[in-house]
Parts: sequence; C-alpha cells; structure tokens
Amino acid sequence: MASIGQSLPASRADQKWLWKWLREELSPYPGRVRLVARMVISATLVMIICMTFRIPYAFQSAIFVLLISRESLRSTLRSGATLVFVTAIGAAYVLASVSFVINSPLLHFLWIIGSLSLAFYAISALASYTTAVTFAIVISIAVPLWDRYVPAETNVEDMLWLFLAASIGVVIPVGVELALARRGPGDEVVSQISERLSAVGNLLICFADGCVVDAGTEEKIVRLEMLGTSLLRRLLRRSDYSPEYRANMAAVAALVGRLVDLAAAMMQFQFDPSAIDQRRFRSLASTLAGLRRDLINGTIPGPTQFDTEEQSGAIPLLGEMERTVSLIPQVFLGTRSIQEYTPSSEDSRPRLLAPNAFSNPEHLRFSVKGCLAAGGSYLIYNAIAWPEISTAVTTCLLTALSTIGASHQKQVLRLSGAVVGGFVIGMGSQVFILPHLDSIGGFTVLFVAVTALSSWFLTSSPRLSYFGLQVALAFYFINLQEFRVQTSIAIARDRVVGVLLGLIMMGLVFDRWWSSPAALEMKNQFISTLRLVAQFAREPVSEDPGIAFARSRTLREAIDAGLDKARSLADGVLFEFGPSRRENLETRSHIRKWQPQLRTLFILRITSLKYRLQLPGFELPESVRLQHRAYDEYSARILDQMADRIERNTSEPPDDVERSQQLLEATVQNIQAEEESSRLPSGRPQSFISLLRAIDGLTTGLASEIAAEFGSPPES
Repeated sequence: MASIGQSLPASRADQKWLWKWLREELSPYPGRVRLVARMVISATLVMIICMTFRIPYAFQSAIFVLLISRESLRSTLRSGATLVFVTAIGAAYVLASVSFVINSPLLHFLWIIGSLSLAFYAISALASYTTAVTFAIVISIAVPLWDRYVPAETNVEDMLWLFLAASIGVVIPVGVELALARRGPGDEVVSQISERLSAVGNLLICFADGCVVDAGTEEKIVRLEMLGTSLLRRLLRRSDYSPEYRANMAAVAALVGRLVDLAAAMMQFQFDPSAIDQRRFRSLASTLAGLRRDLINGTIPGPTQFDTEEQSGAIPLLGEMERTVSLIPQVFLGTRSIQEYTPSSEDSRPRLLAPNAFSNPEHLRFSVKGCLAAGGSYLIYNAIAWPEISTAVTTCLLTALSTIGASHQKQVLRLSGAVVGGFVIGMGSQVFILPHLDSIGGFTVLFVAVTALSSWFLTSSPRLSYFGLQVALAFYFINLQEFRVQTSIAIARDRVVGVLLGLIMMGLVFDRWWSSPAALEMKNQFISTLRLVAQFAREPVSEDPGIAFARSRTLREAIDAGLDKARSLADGVLFEFGPSRRENLETRSHIRKWQPQLRTLFILRITSLKYRLQLPGFELPESVRLQHRAYDEYSARILDQMADRIERNTSEPPDDVERSQQLLEATVQNIQAEEESSRLPSGRPQSFISLLRAIDGLTTGLASEIAAEFGSPPES
C-alpha cells in the first residue's frame, strides 16, 4: 500500500502541500546548525582572502567550499583532495589540448565539441558525481575563456589562477574542519535512524493507550515521511566505514524508511484497537526501543519474533509493520560485532570509474545527447554574439541526467535557484543594498546572510539541496567576479538568460530525442538488480579464490549501486506527467515497497557467500556445502523468475516454491546431522540455519508479492 508521500503530487494537488513540504525540508535536524556554520565560516574566509589579494575566479573558490563533503574528517580530506586533483587534471587537459588547435578556427570548434563530449561522458561514466561535475565545471569555464581574442599567455595565466582559486576553496574548509571538534564518522546516520524509530515508537504507544495522537508526534511522522531516506543514503555513501557497513546500514535505513511510511499511512485510518491489538502495539513499540538502544550502543540487535496467532488483521498495516521490524535484526545475521565495520584503507579506497564505464553503450549515448544540447547552446550564443550568456553550457552540464523525471527535477531547481539567487537576491541587493556599502565589512554581512540561506537549503535532502547550490552560484557569479561592489544588473540578467537557454536545449534534446522516462528506468533498474542478486546467489562460480573474490566484489558494488539508483529514480517519477502517470505511480509504490526486502535479502546473501567461500569462521563440511549450493541454485532461479515476471508482465505459473522448502529442509537436516557428529563448532549450525530460513522467507515472500501483482500467486 502506497504511503502518503508516494501518492504525491497526484493525490494532493493543493498548493498547501508544497509549503508543508518546504517547511519539513527546511526544519532543523541534529547537527544541521553546526554544519551550516562551518560552511558559512569557510566560504566567508575564502571570499575575504580572494577579495583582499585580488585572486580571480573567487566564485569558483566559494562554490568548491560548498561542494566539499563534511560527513567526517576523512571524507572531507578525500573530497578536498579530489576536487584539487580533478581541477588540476582538467586544467592540464585544457592547456595540453588547446595548444594544438589555437591557430585553426575549425580545429578549435572541433576541440570544443570533443571537450563537451568528454565532460558528458565523465558525468555518466565516473563513479563519483562530484568528481565528474568538477571536471565539467573546468570545461565549462575553459570554453568561453579560450574564445576570447586575447594573447594565449593571458588564457594560460587565467587557467593557473583558476587552479589557485580551487585550491584555496579546498584548503580553507579543510582547515576549518580540522580546527573544529567533530563527532565520530557515521554518528549522523545512527542519529537519524534513531530519530525515526523513536517517532514511530511514540505513535505506537499512543495507539496502544487508545489516546488521540498528539500534534507533535503526528507532525514529526509526516515530516520524516516527506524527507524520506535520501539524506541518509548520501551520508552513508560519504562515510568512512567499510562497504559491508554501508550496505548493512543502507538496508536498515530502507526498512526504517518503510516503517515511517507505514506509520504515516496508519494515521489516516480510524480504528478502535482491541486488547490484543493494544498488546501488539506495545510489543512493537518495545521492540523498536530495543533496536534503537542497540544501534546507539553499537551492539548487534537480537532476533525479533512476533506472535502470529494474535494477528487478527483488524488493524490496517500493523502486520506489515511487524514484518518490517522483524527484518531489521536479520540484516546483521552472521555479523559478530560492529567492530567488524572499522574502516580499512583497502575497503575505503575510492573507485574512479563505474564498473561498466567502457562496456555500457549508454555512456556514449548520454555523451552524444549532452554534446548536442551544450553544443547547440554554444552555437546559438555565438551566432547572436552574446557570449555573456555562456552559462547555458554550464546549465547543460549541471542538469544532464539520464531520465526525464530526474532532469526535470534538476532543471526546475536550477531555474528557480538562478531566479532567486540572480534576480531576487542578486539584482535586489544591487538596487537596494550594494549602492550603500563602501567597505568589505558591509559586503561581508550580506555575503554571510546569503551563504547561510544557501547552505541551509544545501543541507536539505537531495530533492531540494541543489536549489541551495544554485542560489549560491548565481549570487557568487554576480558579486565575486570583480574586486569591487557590483551594481550593474546586466550580469544577473545575462546569467538567467543563459540558464533559460540551457534549459530549453536540454528539454529539446533529453525530453524529445532518446527520452527515457524515470518510471521505465526505475522498473528496468529493479529488474536488473533482481537478476544481479540471483547471480550473486550462485557465487562463487570459479574455483580460483582471487577470481571469486573479484567477481563477488564487483557484483556487490553493482547491486548496491543499482538499489540506490532505483530508489533515486523513484523521486524522478513524481516529476513526470502524462496519461500513464497513475500507472507509473502505482509501479513506484510497489517497487518502493519491495526495495527494502530486496536489500535485506542482498545483505543476507553476502553472509551466505562467506559460507560458500569457506572463510575463517564460516567453514562447512563438504556434504553441507553441496546441499547449500543446490538450495542457492534453486533460490536464484526464483529470483530470475521474479525479474522475468515483472519485465514481461506475464501470468505464467511460477516454479513450485515447495521445492525450495524441500531443499531448505534437506540442508537443515544435513547441518543437524553434522552437528550431532561434532563436526561443526558449537553455535555455528544454529546461526547458519537461521540465516537460511531468513533467506528463504524473504525470497518466497517477495516472489509471492510480485506474483500477486503480475499474475497468480505461487502455489504453496
């Protein structure tokens, strides 16, 4: 059943929802004020240094301050080093390549087209979006820079100034982060999960007591449901913990997000709980309190079971909530302690390219589309001799995404951010404030206010944070271009016109040609991830340990990225309209419901692979290994069938899940026989049996739900 947020904006066209959503996005959360304060301090110091020493491209330096990750000291250092390195690579590429085309207009034009294509290819093929965007920004600055009729030495000097400005924009925030006390990495993740568990627990206690839900609890549940888990996912991606920790906590975050959705939907029903229902509410609230306590203390949650005999079904969604909560401890099956998640240099080593950077033709197609849009913008502003609107090229680079819904989302945020930062704040300050300032002190007050506003939006969830970046970029571009108070409104006008041109070109190319709706992409991504999980269930397929580890790691990264992408695409579906909108929203609702289950199954499969690989502490006798492999092969076959069923929308009868149960029980009996013969250490058999039963329950349960939506349910 879809949550309130999933049905928006189809079921809530009223404008009040927009203001309510904005209020929830902009409300404080733990650590937000400190984060904004550090961003403002860093950006202000950068501005003062650049203005005092007359360093060009100060706007670029200030923007880099806002782009740097601050989730932990290590991620800040890594993010800063990446920005400087990529800027240096971009500047080196420009200086090395432009020297071959500088004397030929035709070759110069081909160089621009090739550079734009390379920038778009980087956006699609690089593993880090921030890295790709940094390179794209260098290209977007270099294109109009080398179009000027000035000596080549001047352009080379400006490229070196650009690198210096970028370095200042990195060194200052890193210094600020080093100077200020920080909490341990990852605390923000646990804090936000704890906040959600606490809110749902308070709601359940109200239901158990039969009282009216107080306004504070109701408002908090609605706010958390609207915020979703996108911010949590971003925190996890930038954390210092190992890939295993990120995968496990991503599963926990997805399940807790689903729990919040169910709680918000439950508040819409009127019911009179019986004594049994009240006991269920209290039991569920107590379980949530225990889970919250374990996560805060860094201990592994114990298994959770609810009394299925009492589940009368009188309370809508209560059974679904119990099932969701029972999945959370299963995420940690096979994990001995949180200390296993200590970051290591090998695990935390960043990957530059996506796994399929050179094999997936979609990267090349994306590059061609982006080049058509940006190249068309370049031709237009040169044809009308208006180089001041060259921000059209930057707009194309910064709003280029592979789906209609996601592109619309960024284009709307970029346009609105440019209007607010350029017209409202930029021009407004030029008319009413800047003419009355005669010192850098007065400008600093204005700069701090605008940066604080932009940073507050920037620290919202990814659905709104891009707006804050665009407000800052528009204001900085107007006021940090020259070393004086800027009172000419022509700069703000030209910037917004350039943004409009870029958005028009993006709309023509990405929406009209080779368009790919977010709903279709979301569905295809979920299908692809199902098949990858099935493939992962069959691992290892090679007897060579090195090949087996490499394959499993590649599959893990692809599955984790696929799950995140499918969840992100779900947000883009809300920005697509047309006759199929209702059907797309229903598909979105189903996939959002199945995502946490699939992610939990993936985590359990990671532990199962340890037994298949015979890692220390996970060794099994040969007879158990063979039985385990047979069960995994059949379980993978069920996953493949789920993917086929969704892809073809077929009602073909599924495989008999009783066969899965038979293979599971045969494996369990084999394990118990080995335990009786003392060939297995104490505790390992029960742990392995619990893992297999959890995997089977998730697999067959997910198969039943998918079959119910795409044909007849499987026989049992």
